[in-house]
Amino acid sequence: MKNRTKAIIFLIMASMLWSTGGVLIKYIPWSPITIAGMRSGIAAVVMMAYIRKPIKLKKFKVVGSIFYCAMMILFVTATKMTTAANAILLQYSAPIWVAILSGIILKEKIQKREWVTIAVVMGGMILFFMGDLQTGAMLGNGLAVLSGIAFAGAIVSLKLVKDSSPAEIPLLGNLLTFLVCLPFLSGITLDIKSVLAILVLGIFQIGIAYILFTEGSRYVSAIEAVLIAVIEPLLNPVWVFFFNGEVPGGMAIIGGTVVVIAIVWNNIQKSKIGIESKNT
Repeated sequence: MKNRTKAIIFLIMASMLWSTGGVLIKYIPWSPITIAGMRSGIAAVVMMAYIRKPIKLKKFKVVGSIFYCAMMILFVTATKMTTAANAILLQYSAPIWVAILSGIILKEKIQKREWVTIAVVMGGMILFFMGDLQTGAMLGNGLAVLSGIAFAGAIVSLKLVKDSSPAEIPLLGNLLTFLVCLPFLSGITLDIKSVLAILVLGIFQIGIAYILFTEGSRYVSAIEAVLIAVIEPLLNPVWVFFFNGEVPGGMAIIGGTVVVIAIVWNNIQKSKIGIESKNT
């Protein structure tokens, strides 16, 4: 299997695992900060077991881990101060920030095709969440935008890793998130449902998901990685439908379809360009 094909599969699998968070978090009656801290602590253990060697601290790894930690905490806080729809949509403004940062830091040239894809994806996301979007709660909305910028910063940082596993950045980020949240851990109840849910969140939804994402990001551009990650919020209502019986609205289905078509089209065009360049 080609590295690029394997990378896309890894990124899709990571997005699928991320998307289970919305359903699983509902089973845990803890505060958002407690969930975020415990989830990151468990994920850090999973990533340490995967990397199994000392981490060489470098400036961009530290910066990337700070971006990661900021993304986690800002998003949790944003969801408490604005609607979940607003928070998710604004966090997934990340492709715009990745396009800007990757051009400045990584010197990756963003093609016109990719700018078109970003615009179509953002339009599809607006359609997807249209029924749930609300005005007001500007502070929460602002924090969600900052979460998207932090997400972009973390992704761009991954592309700077050359001599070690890029999973070191989310490992450091999860350790930092756990330490930051540690003083605020409260109301932890150890019933079976909560314990199982937090273990699944830590091991699979964050730990294994970020291992897949970081390894996949090695073989695609930063903008491709974040565009594929946009699949995550589209899958949330699918899990809610299966577990809670809530049917997505018509606009959500249309918006989700637009996003998926745009991402598939972008990857097909990218693959065609790769084939043509090999044949010339």
